Amino acid sequence: MNVPITDLYAQYDELRDEIDAAIARILRTSQFIGGDEVAGFDREFAAYCGARFAIGVGNGTDALRLALQACGVGAGDAVLTVPFTFIATVEAILHVGAQPVFVDISDDDFNIDVAAVERFLSEETVRDGDRVTIKRTGAQLKALLPVHLYGLPANMTAVLRLAREYNLRVIEDAAQAVGARCWIEGVRHRAGAIGDAAGFSLYPGKNLGAMGDGGVVTTRDPETAQRVRLLADHGQSEKYVHVLADGGNSRLDALQAAILRIKLRRLDDWNEARRRWAHRYDEALAGLPLRRPREPQGHESVYHQYVIRVAERDRVRRALAERGVATGIHYPVPVHRQPGFAAFGWREGSLPVAERCAREVLSLPLWPQMTAEHVAAVVAALTAVLRG
Repeated sequence: MNVPITDLYAQYDELRDEIDAAIARILRTSQFIGGDEVAGFDREFAAYCGARFAIGVGNGTDALRLALQACGVGAGDAVLTVPFTFIATVEAILHVGAQPVFVDISDDDFNIDVAAVERFLSEETVRDGDRVTIKRTGAQLKALLPVHLYGLPANMTAVLRLAREYNLRVIEDAAQAVGARCWIEGVRHRAGAIGDAAGFSLYPGKNLGAMGDGGVVTTRDPETAQRVRLLADHGQSEKYVHVLADGGNSRLDALQAAILRIKLRRLDDWNEARRRWAHRYDEALAGLPLRRPREPQGHESVYHQYVIRVAERDRVRRALAERGVATGIHYPVPVHRQPGFAAFGWREGSLPVAERCAREVLSLPLWPQMTAEHVAAVVAALTAVLRG
């Protein structure tokens, strides 16, 4: 059996009649930008996440950029985040004129190492009232940007505690974590309804994916929400009245919104299917010489990816491909070691956990409509490669 890493057509096939009808409806009305479909999606997505507001935008990178911008992060500021993420996390920081500052990730779950955050804040910054300045650069640290990688929420209890202590904004990178949940002070929250704002990606391969690009910003603050709306639409308060000079164009179109509204109604079922297949992997791969993903107590991953860590990763990947099993690497080069970031001066070995994970991670096939036969084929191939 050949097993792809995902199967987007299977998702469309499940919803074919509803999606085709929605596309035909949009074509008949010719209301392609804004309108009822976008307003409906914004309202329904906010309710789903438990956020007060959601604003559909052009893509996930813009969602993070607009969230940072609306939260007052700009030129001369700094944002603390992780290097083990898709490049968009850091691009968004640079696009608002701020400096990315990295701490390492946890060896347990790929997410931000809150102990490293605490060390950085206590040893590498100076506090003057509400202002936190980075000693090395003199930049004002404005925000923490944790990434909920692979669908698992970061340790937001600790992140929020440190943010309160140091008067920092919290912007969640929830691009891979729509529907993920965690407990904070006895209350269960969904990703995107925890920090000051959050950015989601609706890229086709995400758990909630458009048929093209798309993104969402969520927030509980009405002023932040209004600022995102203005920034995403040329700073317009009404047509041809531009109240912000730094606006741009990043709008979710009505066709995508209509499709996403259909998919949103299935999302909990699809996420539960991902969890079911992930747990099947957990059971079947126990005892093999690899590290399975960890789900800390109080956290509920939606398994955007099922990522193992394995020695000789590239050899294992080639051997699996020869047996018909497709895999992915998310991500082979951490951001601080990317060629385009060489001028920042981050040395090899400066963030060792991220660098080690980049050499070991391997994403196994996972999508909601996969079957027990798919999982069995992956397990059999991986067992043969590792024990052969």
